[in-house]
Formats: sequence, structure tokens, C-alpha cells
Amino acid sequence: QIRGSRDDHGVLLRSVLIGPFSCPAKHSKCNDTVFPYECMCILYFFEKIHFLLLTLSSTIHPSSFREMVECFTQIAEDPDCRVVVVSGAGDVFTAGIDLMDMASEVLQPEGDDMARTSWNMRRIIAKYQETFSVIERCPKPVVVAVQGACVGGGVDLITACDIRLCTQDAWFQVKEVDIGLAADVGTLQRLPKVIGSRSLVNELALTARKMYADEAKESGLVSRVFPDKEAMLAGALEMAGEIAGRSPVAVQGTKVNLIYSRDHSVAEGLNYMATWNMSMLQTEDVMKSAAASMEKKSPKTITFSKL
Repeated sequence: QIRGSRDDHGVLLRSVLIGPFSCPAKHSKCNDTVFPYECMCILYFFEKIHFLLLTLSSTIHPSSFREMVECFTQIAEDPDCRVVVVSGAGDVFTAGIDLMDMASEVLQPEGDDMARTSWNMRRIIAKYQETFSVIERCPKPVVVAVQGACVGGGVDLITACDIRLCTQDAWFQVKEVDIGLAADVGTLQRLPKVIGSRSLVNELALTARKMYADEAKESGLVSRVFPDKEAMLAGALEMAGEIAGRSPVAVQGTKVNLIYSRDHSVAEGLNYMATWNMSMLQTEDVMKSAAASMEKKSPKTITFSKL
């Protein structure tokens, strides 16, 4: 479990940073080496807020794959964290995966014959897929804030998140066909379920053309567009605070059932929901929330137990 310390403004936080870019918050405690992440900075905000701001480097390095799994596995089990906000550190959200760093592993997989080489290649691809699947499996809602370019692996990442926001200068590109491969770590599986138009998904994936912010909002890839990065982060953090102020039993149960229902029939989803809530309704959070509603109080005024 991660513990925070107070900053100059009295907000409880812990900053974690090791690696190739500077913490955008310029916080004095960014030399903490408890979690040796090379490609991300983490700020925990505790007390009544309970959300985490995760800032990524602008390129997805090989170490990013391991670190993302480690980070979100820990977040999933951390009762102090209720919501995650993911943002990019630079002027762009991400330029995609660093192909040069991955070339030796992907282009020359080990194996004594074709079967063993193929088996090892499958293992490598599955490892990369887990990088983004772990975000989707995390029961804590994940809000992603995109500025500038979001290319290749960036689309894999954001489609695994629950809420997507962007700046007016943002653009998105399923780049893989331009480098001679089919996207294989999540975009082709998740993007069709995010965007309603199969034709548009096919167009983006087959032509590698750029989609800009207005079209992204119109298609449903993002839900809100902000004029700049500062306004977007402020909006994302405000949204995270709203979500974190609700019952974690209700919030996490909602995410789990939304994802289950997406991948199953209505009948199956209803059956799963009934089974889920036959136990989850037996929580003090229901009575606390009902009492606050009757008193015209915000759910954020309620102290919910950790989950």
C-alpha cells in the first residue's frame, strides 16, 4: 500500500520518477526511488480525493510494457486509489512504440525451428497485449487526457481506458499498416467497440490516416475536447474528483459490469449483474448515499470505507 507525504500546499501526495523525462509538476520529491519506473511519473492525491495522476513519456519504450503491468496491478489492489488519470509528459501524448528498441526481440525471436520461433513470437506479442489489457481489467476507472499526437501504441492504450479526453490540437493514427504489420496489441479489438461505425474503423486501420479532435469527438472516440493541455488536465482532474467522491463499491462495480456487458449479450449481462448485486447491494454505501440524497447533499460529503 502506498503512503503519501504533504507538499507545500498541504495536499497529500507521493511523487515517483526515475528516467528519461522531467516530472511535469516540477515537484521537489521527484527523486523518490521506491518505484524505479523509467517511463512514467506518478502523483498520488489522497485525503478526500483518492485519485492518481500517471504521466507517461512521449515514446513507448520496452520498459514501458513491464512497468505498465506492474503499475496497474498495484493500482488495482490499492484501496487508497479510486480513479486514475493518464496524461503525456510532453507536447504530444505519444509518438508510439520505439521500434528500434524492440527490433531485436520482434524481428529475431529465439527458436531452434519454425515452431519454436513462432511459439516465442506469440509469447512476445501476448506480453505486449497484457500491457494494455491490464488497464482495462483494473477495476478503478481510468481517464486518459490526450494532447498532440497519439500514434500507434497510443491508440492501443487509450482504447483500453474508460474515458477519453483530448485537446483541440490532438490527432490519432492507427499507424501499423504503414510499417508493414497489422495492429496486434488491442486497437483492432477495442476500437470497433469504441467507435460506432465499422466503416470508419476499417478506414482508419487500413489507410493509417490521421483523425483530428473534432472528428474524434463526433465519432465517439473522445467525449470532450479542450482548448489546450492545461484546461484538459484541469477538466480531467475535476472529473476524477467527481468519480472518486462516489462509493467505490458502486463505481468499481459499474466499470466491471460495463465491460462485461460490452462483450456479452443483454441477457448474459443482466444475469451477471443480478449475481453481482445480490452481494454488492449489501453495503452501507447504499444507505449512506440515500441519506445524503434525501438531505440534498453531494455524495462527495460522505466518507466511504476503502475497498
